[in-house]
Amino acid sequence: MHEEILKEMNSLPCVTNKTYAEISVGDEASLTRTLTKRDIQLFAILTGDMNPAHLDEKYAKSDLFHQVVGHGMWTGSLFSTLFSMHLPGPGAIYVSQNLKFLKPVHLGDTITAIVKVTKKDETTKHITFETLCINHKGEKVIAGEAVVIAPEEKVSWVGSPLPQIHLKEGGHSFVQWLLSKAQGLAPLKVAVVHPVDVLSISGAVEAAKANIIEPILVGPEHKIKKAAEEAHIDISQYELISTLHSHEAAARAIELVHEKKVESIMKGKLSTEELFSAIVDPIKGLRTGRRMSHVFILDVPNYPKPIFLTDTAINIKPSLMEKKDIVQNAVDLYQTLGLGRPKVAILSAVETVTEKIPSTLDATALCKMADRNQIWGAILDGPLAFDNAVSKESANIKGIVSEVAGDADILVVPDLESGNMLYKELRYFVGVTEAGIVLGATVPVILTSRAGDIENRVASCALALLYKRLQKQS
Repeated sequence: MHEEILKEMNSLPCVTNKTYAEISVGDEASLTRTLTKRDIQLFAILTGDMNPAHLDEKYAKSDLFHQVVGHGMWTGSLFSTLFSMHLPGPGAIYVSQNLKFLKPVHLGDTITAIVKVTKKDETTKHITFETLCINHKGEKVIAGEAVVIAPEEKVSWVGSPLPQIHLKEGGHSFVQWLLSKAQGLAPLKVAVVHPVDVLSISGAVEAAKANIIEPILVGPEHKIKKAAEEAHIDISQYELISTLHSHEAAARAIELVHEKKVESIMKGKLSTEELFSAIVDPIKGLRTGRRMSHVFILDVPNYPKPIFLTDTAINIKPSLMEKKDIVQNAVDLYQTLGLGRPKVAILSAVETVTEKIPSTLDATALCKMADRNQIWGAILDGPLAFDNAVSKESANIKGIVSEVAGDADILVVPDLESGNMLYKELRYFVGVTEAGIVLGATVPVILTSRAGDIENRVASCALALLYKRLQKQS
């Protein structure tokens, strides 16, 4: 145990300063860094400097950019690192700095920052440094002078590991990817069931404006028009089929599918149970040979990739064979989107198999079914506790050797209760953005929470469009 602690301590940064008395005129320190896109993004996040000359590649390559400083402030910050970590080191106090920006610094440039002592003041204990940055071509890009107060006491400091930071383009990258990939595809003909509130009517209309869907509004005409008025939306250009109530609206939407007039159904302001009582009707419904299930695709801020979550909305306590279909539906969606072979984590409360927790037995069986090709197109592992599924550190601590652990693409929950709570915790505590559809029916069903915002509804429409169009191509 002591050897492990010493090994860990030895891997951490250890910095010892130089006191004022130990520093002489002519002493210098340097460091070299290459400017990466990640550096630019982190600097923008920390400072709020969103100058397109830094963040927009097209702008950065323009003639105007070559007349400005470029990434000079990032470069200048290297001096602060030198003073605080090298010369003098811990305990140094930055007093002043003047800089001249001589040449732009561009993405991919390798910069060497140098600080050199030119003067010491015995009265104030101030030390004056010449500061200089040189690029990989040997050109001076920044020159100036800094004044620093050096510490008078010797300090040695052992640092702590910095937290890992995962950057995602545009914050909600997968939603943006969905919307961009949907562009140019023929819009999906959708029956919007009972859109009698501002959110459901607005979501459908915004998706229509984005050329993602062609909506047919199905429900009580006076309620739909009232919701449109409240949302300040003109719905005169969209077909409206009036019904007496939400039950009739759901039934009429099913008929539109059978009549080949729509390719999908979108839930408005009615309960999931009410809508699906019509969809699963054994005679008039939209059943296929596979169990229906819901799949969320979530953009989680601190996870490095989008993650699929299933089933949080349809199956209350699914049996083993129903879970087989739930897994396969999610895998099919993942592959239809062209994302490759997913890593599927079958979740439970623990990562060991015990008859006291039935979901661990189901997880084991599902993994063996994948080995026997009863579930295809994915790598399965389980049972896995949630932390082991999404955290490599947690998996390593518990000694779990797995391709899936810590790197899951799809999370399969044991039942609706646990899945619904997990989704809502992520939504309200973490602030995920999501898209969600139901698979296993004859058409995709666009199913969002009645509290889901407009962005989520539009993203879900884009997901249904991509699934329908790309499915035909595969």
